[in-house]
Amino acid sequence: MGRQGAVDAVLVHAPEAESHFVFTGYGINRRPVMFNYFVIVGPEGDPAGVREAHDIQEAMARIADSGAGFVSRGDDSGTHKREFRLWDEATIEPYGNAWYLELGVGMANALKSASDRGFYTLSDKGTWLAHAPNLKLTLLFEGGRLLYNPYHVIAVNPERHASVNHAGARILMQWLVSEEAQGLIDAYRIDGTQLFRPRRNMN
Repeated sequence: MGRQGAVDAVLVHAPEAESHFVFTGYGINRRPVMFNYFVIVGPEGDPAGVREAHDIQEAMARIADSGAGFVSRGDDSGTHKREFRLWDEATIEPYGNAWYLELGVGMANALKSASDRGFYTLSDKGTWLAHAPNLKLTLLFEGGRLLYNPYHVIAVNPERHASVNHAGARILMQWLVSEEAQGLIDAYRIDGTQLFRPRRNMN
């Protein structure tokens, strides 16, 4: 949407794609906003033994080796891109396997599908916490550098798309990194758990 000029700014969490978006001239003034972490969630019974994994590569390998079932968003989102980096890190090719279900949906629908089927999936922790009360899933693995999930805001380049509201985008971006907005991010909780960390703590 940013490349097409359909939006004025993007708030995204796919660092490699963001860098390419800026490098190719579609985006400008990329600024850090907040971060959280990706997590692996799945059925309470944990048939793949993900809880016992020592790192995320082992967690992904346990899911693949068990054939227990994994739901992929399959939508080229930041989460989908990270999922494939994790498969690559574990030297696993999931395509074509009966246990691998690619849906082409958003995170909420992917979580619901995993819950309904008793499958595993990858989620950012904020979305997981927001939907967890309505799901038959458990957080099974978190932590480590490969699950670090930074968010940046980027203005669409008005030199590429004269129709964008660049002045409005700048105001939004300035507010997102302001003390007011950062305080709201820092204070936001669901059932006492913090969903995102402010930019001052980003790597």
